[in-house]
Amino acid sequence: MSKVITATELKQNLGKYLDYVINNGDDVVITKNGKKAVRLTPYITNIDRYFTVKEKALDYQYGGRKVSYEEFMEIYTKSELRMEYINGEIIIMESPSISHQEISGNLHIAFKTYLKGKKCKVYYAPFDVHFYKKDIKEPDVMQPDLLIACDVEEKVNERGRYMGTPSLVVEILSPGTRSRDMVDKLNTYMLSGVMEFWVVDPDKKTVFVYSFKDFEIDEYLFYRQGESVKSFIFEGLEVNVDEIFEY
Repeated sequence: MSKVITATELKQNLGKYLDYVINNGDDVVITKNGKKAVRLTPYITNIDRYFTVKEKALDYQYGGRKVSYEEFMEIYTKSELRMEYINGEIIIMESPSISHQEISGNLHIAFKTYLKGKKCKVYYAPFDVHFYKKDIKEPDVMQPDLLIACDVEEKVNERGRYMGTPSLVVEILSPGTRSRDMVDKLNTYMLSGVMEFWVVDPDKKTVFVYSFKDFEIDEYLFYRQGESVKSFIFEGLEVNVDEIFEY
């Protein structure tokens, strides 16, 4: 995420902000008279530039400002990048780590085994879902790491896209998404009619499970290694924490 400073701050602490850009790989945006004027960016090779120029351009154009749902969809359909739309802002998504993929795979197997022969289906990212929050016209568009949907047959549009509301969603935390997953996404899921939300923490090897009712948190439980995560809404759905983090 870009750091925003004034031109005066840059003059007084040039060495400090050069070190920040080099060590963190993040941009520093310099403002003048309250408006963004210059961007200080890390040097990248031509090869790196090939893979990052589109993402940087999109961030420069849209980062930090609100766009409408229609604007987002126009941008999204023309881009090769993975992105989400939360509270009116475009979020560029990084590629998942190996541990993230291992955890996702373990949960997918557990969910798919449980759902065999049942109406509900499990899906994993990238899988776009339009979340319509209570009393808000424009939806958030997100890609939960995993989800269980029980309304797929009724909620697929003419283009074969899912337009329903999942019953259960899972987010696997990473350093860059932790606060967003724990705050913004929790809020979106709660206000859009999702019934259950699992937050999986690879660093601490723990799982939070939230149950939502009437657009509020109804119950929540915390699971550690050696325990089994139990679903509030799917009777008999139980996954051992050690098996989730087995990789």
